[in-house]
Parts: sequence; C-alpha cells; structure tokens
Amino acid sequence: MNQSAACIILAAFGVSAGLFLKSAWNGAARWRVLAGWGVIVAAVGFSIWSFGSGRGPFIAASVMSLAFLALVATGHERRTATLRKNGNAPPEPSERRSKVWRGWVRGILAGPLGGIAAIGAGIAFAVWMPGEKVTALVLGGLLVPLIWAACMAWTLADDRIGRAALVLSGLTIVSFAAAALKGLA
Repeated sequence: MNQSAACIILAAFGVSAGLFLKSAWNGAARWRVLAGWGVIVAAVGFSIWSFGSGRGPFIAASVMSLAFLALVATGHERRTATLRKNGNAPPEPSERRSKVWRGWVRGILAGPLGGIAAIGAGIAFAVWMPGEKVTALVLGGLLVPLIWAACMAWTLADDRIGRAALVLSGLTIVSFAAAALKGLA
C-alpha cells in the first residue's frame, strides 16, 4: 500500500476516534469511550501492518495527533464565564492593581532565575542518576526545558512574588549544591 494512502487512512482513523471521544466527553453514551479507544488501537495495528513495527506506532501517533488537533480546532468556541453550581463566581485574577515593576520582577523570576534553577536541577539529576553517564546527561538535558516551563508557569501564576523568588532561589542553591557534592567523576 502507498504510504500516502496509509497516512490518509490513519487521519480518517484519528478523526473518527476523536469524534467518538469528543461525543463521550460531551455527555453522550459512555460506550463511545471504548469505541474511540478501539479505533485508536485499530489504527496502531493498521500502521504496524503498513509501516512496520518500528515506524508504525510513531507514525500513527503523529498523524492521529494532527487529526485530533484539526478536529478540536474546528469546534473552538468562546463562551462567557458563568456561575458555578454552588453559586460562587468564577475565579478572578489578583485583586491588587497591576504595577509595572511587578511585571518586570515576574519576568525576571520566570525567565532567567527559572532557567538557572532548571539547569541546576538538570545537572543534579545527571550527576546523581545511576547508570551510564551519557544517558544521565541526555536525560538531565531533556529535563531542563520541562522544569523551566514548570517554573515559569508557576511563577507567573502565583500571586506572591516573594514566595516565587524564595522557592526558585532555594531550588537553585539546593540543586547546584547537590551537584557539587558528588561531581561528575
């Protein structure tokens, strides 16, 4: 079978699985969850048959993810916030007025300080991870962007700048100290 045709069939599998799962999410019959996951399993099986066991699952995951994304993008709608069932208003941002210096401090905390803390955590992970050092360095390097993103999201979402500064500074100090204790020997 032609690889382009197989990718189109995988996209059709992805759209149908997405429709099943989306309708189950909206409160329709619960059997659609099983049907959606069944279509996903069938698509992975088809991709293994079409592309082989090495490339098939990865191609299926990639093509079906794009199909899911297209399906979700077609149903995008913007709604106004409504009251919750218990009568409370939806969560509001900080009640305090925004000031320019607070934005700059948040940006400095989220960007450079969060990045330094993430690098320290990645180095500490690489130093303390048992096994082959090359693997430890690669995994530590792959963790850095994830930890940095988590630090940035938490810093920008937290209302208290001082707490964010203390936690990021503490993470930086502890992670670099832990890395220095053992070293890369």
